[in-house]
Amino acid sequence: MSVSLAGLRSDSPLIQFLGMDGELQYPSDDGELMSDDTLHYEWIRLVYDSVREVFEEREDVFVAGNLLWYPVEGRPDIRRAPDTMVVFGRPKGPRSSWMQWEEGGIGPQFTVEVASKSNSDAEMREKLAFYDRYGVQEYLVYDYPRGRLSIWTREQPDGPLTLVSSVQPWTSALLGMSFWLTPDGGLGIRLSDGRLARSHGELLRDWRMERERAEAEHDRATRLAAKLRELGLDPDAL
Repeated sequence: MSVSLAGLRSDSPLIQFLGMDGELQYPSDDGELMSDDTLHYEWIRLVYDSVREVFEEREDVFVAGNLLWYPVEGRPDIRRAPDTMVVFGRPKGPRSSWMQWEEGGIGPQFTVEVASKSNSDAEMREKLAFYDRYGVQEYLVYDYPRGRLSIWTREQPDGPLTLVSSVQPWTSALLGMSFWLTPDGGLGIRLSDGRLARSHGELLRDWRMERERAEAEHDRATRLAAKLRELGLDPDAL
């Protein structure tokens, strides 16, 4: 989209996004860190991995983490990068950012923010206002330093986002997943098939245990076959 450089005021928020060719730029990086510390990252990763697993086989559901979302063409200064976002009705595939006008006008319907120690109340209110204005249907905020879970939904498709009661677990009508606070202030997640979500570390541990079990079973079978051959028996014929 071309914009006249001469027609912009020096204090216009678009100046920083305008190239010398008069084309607006939509950066894929906003210069902000995805996480503040290792624990913050682990919670972000747990939510993202869990949601992605649920929709792994759905080609019409796009799931992304920390991807810049531009809802308005011609306004690259209006943007957010949810820690997790889900878009129903759009195909999977790589994107450098989510430019809504290039996606059939469809924006994320479900978003998650994992708040950290550095997120102020004012910043979180701005995020809520953004998601409310641009059509998010369900919005989950997990404040891990304070052990708080806030969920916002729309009672009517065109109504405002409203805070859900404190009844937990809460089950997303869009995802079929359940979320709740654990006694120690952690975030519990149940997938749509009833399984509890597991962290990347837990999955890696289980994979290693399974690999070790398979290797042990292979070694046992090899030793047994060798013993049978010592006795003059063909293990493949048994």
